[in-house]
Amino acid sequence: MNQIQTDTKDRIALITGTSSGFGLLTALKLAEQGYQVVAAMRDLQRKDELVRQAEEAGISSKIHLMTMDVTHSGSIAAALSAIVDRFGTIDVLVNNAGFAVGGFVEEVSMEEWRRQMDTNFFGLIEVTKAVLPVMRSQKAGTIINVSSVSGLFGFPGYGPYAASKFAVEGFSESLRQELLPFGIKVILVEPGSFRTPIWGKGMDGFQSSEASPYKKQLDEVLRYSRRTAETAPDPRQVAELIGRLVNKRNPKLRHPVGKGIQSLIIGKMLLPWKMLERIIAKSLSGLK
Repeated sequence: MNQIQTDTKDRIALITGTSSGFGLLTALKLAEQGYQVVAAMRDLQRKDELVRQAEEAGISSKIHLMTMDVTHSGSIAAALSAIVDRFGTIDVLVNNAGFAVGGFVEEVSMEEWRRQMDTNFFGLIEVTKAVLPVMRSQKAGTIINVSSVSGLFGFPGYGPYAASKFAVEGFSESLRQELLPFGIKVILVEPGSFRTPIWGKGMDGFQSSEASPYKKQLDEVLRYSRRTAETAPDPRQVAELIGRLVNKRNPKLRHPVGKGIQSLIIGKMLLPWKMLERIIAKSLSGLK
């Protein structure tokens, strides 16, 4: 982390997974709003794009790079100790670190299932637990958990990712109620499909073979996912939403964002599940 001194009145935001995607853009957005941003990432060799954009925007002094691997307790503890020693407070935590495992349930190894949950769910819990004593002592704080439309609706071929995000949703509901007496706000941001690296990496890592009994379904899912990625909106929408949420006095729990996500939520609430299955199957098979 760099050694720039900060005004004690500055608000401090810790963001995980800032090397790309929503994390990178959120780090820039909160720095633009005057936050001192601790931009955490597993590998600081991937810092170049964040550093470049911060320099271009003239906000480098607001960005403080830090190594944090959310799957290693020692890394989390060391990072939190350094943040508290330097800044004395953490006003905002954005739990963004995550990735997507692709594949049909039967064909995804248990190692990959565990790796998915370790990063997207257990890592999020451990970072949150490390921050809570700080926020409780100051009787204030905002925790934003970056979930997904996949935390609201399970899509074929993304079972591990959906499971991890459904877990984040339930965890956040419980956590929000536990922390209300301490003045700490818990918020879920639920993006649909956006132009970020996570989906490309997830599709590249799909586990299957030519002899797979799921080959036809898998090909349909991949075609659909690629078509959706090509027309996905600008991910800055998510960073801008988070930028607004950190300043709200009484934010609601859930904040879905993205093209078509409201229709999907309403459809799940109102339509029979069998009808939803037919709609999804028709959407997949229609992309030849």
